Amino acid sequence: MIRLLRERLRPYWRQIAVVMVLLLVQAIANLYLPTLNADIINNGVVTGDTAYILKTGGLMLGVTLVFVIASIIAVYWGSKVAMGFGRDVRGALFRRVQSFSQAEVNHFGTPSLITRTTNDVQQVQMVVLMMLNVVISAPMMAIGGIIMALRLNVPLSAVILVAIPVMGVFIGLVMWRAIPLFMSMQKKIDRINQVTREMLSGVRVIRAFDRTGYEEQRFDGVNTDLTTTTLKVGRLFALMMPTLTLILNLSTVAIMWFGGIQVADHGMPIGDLTAFLTYIVQILLAVLMATIMFVMVPRAAVSAQRIQEVLETQPSIVDPEEPAVAKAEAGLVEFRDVEFRYPGAEDPVLSGISFTARSGETTAIVGSTGSGKTTLISLIPRFYDVTAGVVLLDGVDVREMAQQDVWRRIGLVPQKSFLFSGTVADNLRHGDEQAADEQLWHYLDIAQGREFVEEMPEQLEEHVAQGGASVSGGQRQRLAIARALAKQAPIQIYDDSFSALDVTTDARLRAALRKHTADATVIIVAQRVGTIMHADQIIVLEDDGTIAGIGTHRELLKSSETYREIVSSQLGEESVA
Repeated sequence: MIRLLRERLRPYWRQIAVVMVLLLVQAIANLYLPTLNADIINNGVVTGDTAYILKTGGLMLGVTLVFVIASIIAVYWGSKVAMGFGRDVRGALFRRVQSFSQAEVNHFGTPSLITRTTNDVQQVQMVVLMMLNVVISAPMMAIGGIIMALRLNVPLSAVILVAIPVMGVFIGLVMWRAIPLFMSMQKKIDRINQVTREMLSGVRVIRAFDRTGYEEQRFDGVNTDLTTTTLKVGRLFALMMPTLTLILNLSTVAIMWFGGIQVADHGMPIGDLTAFLTYIVQILLAVLMATIMFVMVPRAAVSAQRIQEVLETQPSIVDPEEPAVAKAEAGLVEFRDVEFRYPGAEDPVLSGISFTARSGETTAIVGSTGSGKTTLISLIPRFYDVTAGVVLLDGVDVREMAQQDVWRRIGLVPQKSFLFSGTVADNLRHGDEQAADEQLWHYLDIAQGREFVEEMPEQLEEHVAQGGASVSGGQRQRLAIARALAKQAPIQIYDDSFSALDVTTDARLRAALRKHTADATVIIVAQRVGTIMHADQIIVLEDDGTIAGIGTHRELLKSSETYREIVSSQLGEESVA
């Protein structure tokens, strides 16, 4: 945690210096007030000197005003620094996660990354706020209180030598037990986020299969697990506060007892006893305030460690120091003996993949489920990097190009058509921010989406729920296709993007696409043979991720047994005769 604070608080050193000065002023004022109070009692009340009381009382009011002003400004600047720190850390996490490849995202998991960006940052942010308001002032109060107490009465100060070590030992025992529990809590928060996210994402499946009761039990299990751990932590700190308060009160009683004896023996003025008692209370309250920090620091330390793990993780896919730039933007895609295996996997998902996709042609990829079709096209935009071989874009290895340059050349419709919360127009303009409404309608025409968009009350300004939950699967796919078309990229990739469309809409959309993308390189991953029968070349993948055949529909019917089986299973035996 110290490293995270040192790195991220460096820009705020001026504000922190101002806070420290203000807290020092606050501490001096707070320590000076008991002395003035003792003077009023000893020299004013006892002697009956009203003028002295008024004069010293006015000085006390002035010191109190300085104390109040310093406190308000210190809290304001402390809060500003803490909130700025939280903003900067969240921003740094977001930017780092954006730079991650899919491998890093899979390593941490989406629920964990969400927790680290929200809950973990909040824990550390609260500690920073408490540090600037408590941790800095507590030592000033404690050290100043000890000095002032010793100045008044050294023998009576022996109470401090007993109370503070007892407090320290007790706090240490509590922290020793609490830190492992805090680490466990954050992991269990990750788990409850994961279960909740799965439940919300799959609510239709849960209801369709009548698994509501099972999901309730599953959520209740992780919820109870988190609750049990949280209760253990709560019990620890519920025990701590009364115990520390007991030590504080016993110390006060001891001072009153022994101090009263000295006052009775005329060894100590009653005003000094009042001031001494105030200083002792200030010392022990400072320790108590620091204890509140001890409650928060262990959990924040765990959170800081989790944040640092993300910030220190270097993305496996980065831009080269001197990116290469393709001389042309023809959209030529070439795979040369490509192999890919996921991190930690023994066997490759793809191996020996070699083919070329040219502009003005449609390249289709078919194969059984799990043959690696989506993985193959994920290598083109560098969602993953090949483990052997090379992927070339317009004659240049994609690993030697800037990622932005690669992405700029590609219009992608992923297998899961994701729409962002916002309007229909907002989603389509992800492809072209400057596109006019007329252009958006043109892209919707090609994607066969004009009809249902025109039926919406607000048409292009109709709000779309997060993930496209407010539209059907077929509508979501057509909007995603229109978004990719709006980008007007030389390479168009459609990953099983027609699966939710009926046969008639599919045929009309493909006919419109052929006209619009006549000069583009089109790569289609499809399950339905009818979607890709007219492709210029079809790549058939085996279950082990190797190529079973490359050619046109007619050529593959003659040369590839795997392709004939796929066609036969979908279109019947007569189709392969």
